[in-house]
Amino acid sequence: MKETKQERAAAAASLDAAAYPQALALYVGGQWRGAQGRDTLAVRNPANGAELGRLPVATDEDIDDALRHADSAFATWSRTSAWERAAILMRAAQLIDQRRGEMAVVLTLENGKPLADSDGELSRVIEGIIYCAEECKRAYGRQLPPRSPLLTQTTVKRPIGPVAAFVPWNFPAFLAARKVAAALAAGCTVVLKAPEETPAIGMLLLRAFLDAGVPSGAISLLYGKPAQISERLIASPIIRKVSFTGSVPVGRLLAMLAARHLKPCTMELGGHAPVIVCDDVDVARVAQACVAFKFRNSGQVCLSPSRFFVQDSLYEAFVAHFVEYAGQLEVGDGLAAGVRMGPLNNERRLAAAAGLVEDAQRRGANVRLGGTRLAGEGYFFPPTVLTDVPATARILHDEPFCPVAPILPFGTLDDAIARANAVEYGLAAYAFTNDLQRAATFAEGIDAAWIGINNFTPSLADAPVGGVKDSGLGYEGGPEGLDAYQQIRFVSQSNLRV
Repeated sequence: MKETKQERAAAAASLDAAAYPQALALYVGGQWRGAQGRDTLAVRNPANGAELGRLPVATDEDIDDALRHADSAFATWSRTSAWERAAILMRAAQLIDQRRGEMAVVLTLENGKPLADSDGELSRVIEGIIYCAEECKRAYGRQLPPRSPLLTQTTVKRPIGPVAAFVPWNFPAFLAARKVAAALAAGCTVVLKAPEETPAIGMLLLRAFLDAGVPSGAISLLYGKPAQISERLIASPIIRKVSFTGSVPVGRLLAMLAARHLKPCTMELGGHAPVIVCDDVDVARVAQACVAFKFRNSGQVCLSPSRFFVQDSLYEAFVAHFVEYAGQLEVGDGLAAGVRMGPLNNERRLAAAAGLVEDAQRRGANVRLGGTRLAGEGYFFPPTVLTDVPATARILHDEPFCPVAPILPFGTLDDAIARANAVEYGLAAYAFTNDLQRAATFAEGIDAAWIGINNFTPSLADAPVGGVKDSGLGYEGGPEGLDAYQQIRFVSQSNLRV
């Protein structure tokens, strides 16, 4: 009998740090490689700062071994039939579903998000792997009308080669699974550089793929010094594709490294998503929806709304409702019952949040809610609301990636769209209106690749996520996500005897 979500959450909530793996390790060439002879890094629980474990740092030898095994395994995995690859991926999804109680606890311990959100992330992991399993059987080419009846001319899709994949800590299970599943489905092998802040969930995810039947050399798992790993992987002639999710500055650097070797990149980079609230909506209902999505994962989401533009006549009412609903969110340890928002993931994010608020205040902004670090242990920053934010404030230009919401008034929709577009980001954007003409104007005029009108939608398995301007190159998710790991080849065959 299948467990309900409530039963899984209840069982998982009874667990604590004892559920955390005691031996963190790299995985290379069929071997789990521990700390022996390697430097280590502390992994901390963001809810209390306690050390969860010590993570081994990959050496140059580890990186080179991962490359060698990816190259060797590609010869076999790329020739494995799509139907067999699909069956293995389906088994991986089933194993993750069976293990999701343990995995959700580990994810919350490392990342800090509430347990229900960790369970939700794993649901998206499973959905994404299943989608890739199904889609890999549809990697169709096409037959071209020949110039001569004696010719057969076709296009076929082939795996691009070994992939270097880089994943951040905010959705370490979902983002890793999306890259790994798509690459494996396409017939590629993968060297996964996973985040040092959340290593155990990466290990558990990898075990599911291996237990499902992915050959040991077809996937490797590295942790350590990001610059060392990225430079060595990308420079290697073995790697034929680079996939990265993370900040714009790091994405630029990796794209430059890849360009030196003419390697294609998929870059899902930062965002600074505007929300435009027009004067023809139910203000309380919209404010409630905005609060729920804004403070998901403590605002550490690339698609998170981070600038709120509200039409003049609704502005004060919207601010009042937003402050009311945000103030009702229970902040605490993600394993505790009833918690809606956990800590930030690390001290860096805590300092960044405080710095953005202090900068805005110095320039004249008013703090209507929150604004300072919560007392006690852990990396907790409360839901924070800013008004009267000047255009020069950093929070209106830099990606916040924290639970701070600036709310600004606007007069006309054209003005709101122009201000929303006045950043270098173009990942996501949202609008709320009951006027079809306004909705069409927004969708046509906004510079973003992921657009929500009267709803907030997290990334979906069957929809492409990408960015315009500085928010990225290429797409992840949907059939476009598998295409990113494939090359098109043209074959022209004469039927004449030679």
